Amino acid sequence: MNATEINKFPIREYLAGIGIRPAKDRGYYGMYKSPFRDERTPSMKVDFEKNLWIDYGTGDGGTLIDLVMRLERCDAGQAMRLLEQRISGTSSLSFHGNNSPTVKREPAITIEQVKPINNPALIIYLKERGINVDIAKLHCPEVHYSVAGKPYYAVGFRNDAGGYELRSKYFKGCTSKAPTTENNGHSDCIVFEGFMNYLSFLTLKGNPHPEQNIAVLNSVTNLAKAQSFIASHDRVITYLDNDETGRKATAELKAACKNLRDQSARYSNHNDLNAYLKSRQSQPVKRKKCGRSM
Repeated sequence: MNATEINKFPIREYLAGIGIRPAKDRGYYGMYKSPFRDERTPSMKVDFEKNLWIDYGTGDGGTLIDLVMRLERCDAGQAMRLLEQRISGTSSLSFHGNNSPTVKREPAITIEQVKPINNPALIIYLKERGINVDIAKLHCPEVHYSVAGKPYYAVGFRNDAGGYELRSKYFKGCTSKAPTTENNGHSDCIVFEGFMNYLSFLTLKGNPHPEQNIAVLNSVTNLAKAQSFIASHDRVITYLDNDETGRKATAELKAACKNLRDQSARYSNHNDLNAYLKSRQSQPVKRKKCGRSM
């Protein structure tokens, strides 16, 4: 599919598919609370007839591809690949108009096989992200899935709903929206936004099995589902992103938890822990001079 075909898919339907619905529906346009920040008054308008959006809070706007680029923080090519997989799993009846009758759909993603990570492309992908492959294999399987009969594969990470977060060089998605929590019987809880940041933490520490309890949000939209588990701990240690969404999630947790330590200052020059990990690995190694040892 080309960009013109992909941008015909209704923005309204795409947002509904990820749980975002208009706060005000005027028939030919809708006003949404911006998915890019926490707000009470809706400031993002979606023109249902023109299939365009604008965020009055920032002045950004455009097509469906532009929206997915912002939501997923990816380039146009990856946004198109994400959307092509989403559209391929959507009934053609709902594709051609907003007034089509409700159609019962099969899940867009069907899990075909779950096995240990062995695919060379996924191993290369993990290495490109700076992740220790042996550590990743302890926490993530290789998931083979299909969308509209087409086969794909990705690194998987199990969530509390029994589904999988899926990541590969060309795809970022999930089979169900839920956080991943792990209770190791510890009084401390470490919180991450995504599982790549969790794997980055383990890689940096060189420890495949942390003693603390773990909460991986898999998206800040899942914060409410994980908040009671996180807040039940004596101490909470957060490694969330250094952007507006991450800072607001940290502030929300700080208000709910009795003792919270925000670790984002440790990687303040980077958007997230994975970017920090990759920057450390890209630094040239200083060679020791021959001669006496210190």
